[in-house]
Amino acid sequence: MANSTLNLPYFDLILKQLDKGDPLFEQAFGRHVHWGYWADPAQALYTAQDYGEAAEQLSVEIYSVAKVQNHQSILDVGCGVGGTLASLNEHFANVSLYGLNIDERQLERARRSVIAQAENTIEFKQGDACALPFADESMDVVLAVECIFHFGDRQRFFQEVLRVLKPGGRLAISDFAPLEFDGLPAFLWQSPPILPSFYGEFDATFTLSKYRNMSEQVGFELMQERDITHNTLPTYGYFQRLPFVLDISVDLLPAIAQTLLLEGVSRLGLLRYMILSWQKPPIMPVV
Repeated sequence: MANSTLNLPYFDLILKQLDKGDPLFEQAFGRHVHWGYWADPAQALYTAQDYGEAAEQLSVEIYSVAKVQNHQSILDVGCGVGGTLASLNEHFANVSLYGLNIDERQLERARRSVIAQAENTIEFKQGDACALPFADESMDVVLAVECIFHFGDRQRFFQEVLRVLKPGGRLAISDFAPLEFDGLPAFLWQSPPILPSFYGEFDATFTLSKYRNMSEQVGFELMQERDITHNTLPTYGYFQRLPFVLDISVDLLPAIAQTLLLEGVSRLGLLRYMILSWQKPPIMPVV
């Protein structure tokens, strides 16, 4: 997919502000562009620094369930501006780190800002999450931090991950999972077909039941389901403050409307923020 076809208004805004050297955006989004995680949401400060630290912690929570270790090969799909790989680079040794993204602009920033430690290697590639440009059984861990709802085909992505993982390798993701209730209107979970979507095209219709069924069909073993909705809720409070503290010359009404909707359904329990992880079956010894 060429960059000209991408519809990512939120990344357009964030990259514009980062290129301008906006210090608040640098603190909040210079490393990660995803929701934050607060161990105690009541202690959230709603500052740029606080949000940046919470976004860092979300990455840590996700790669921790994948049981990352030294001497591994780790792929971050939808790697954004490289923050999760930067964190791994700082905390692990002798790791081979790979970042994949469809948007070359994000990769350009990642290449400038994320420099491998002496014992590690880092490579950023432009490519499609549903056609991973990596060899069979080449990765110990695959991550997808808050991006799978943008992918064209979740099942195809899972098949590709199973292909590139070594036996016993792990996949860890975060995603929004709606309540198991078929009567909820579809517009709550998909980007509007007519109105502009600040978050680009997305599909958040995948319930936990769909994930369980799909991963079993593909051949994964379900490892963990963790609901962290409560820990992410201060994200919305920070987003709501942005239009009032920043001089941004773009129309943020779609952003405000969508963010309020996401917050409302999340607080009502209709939409959950989940960390999910799976393991590729190990090779069984011949008896």
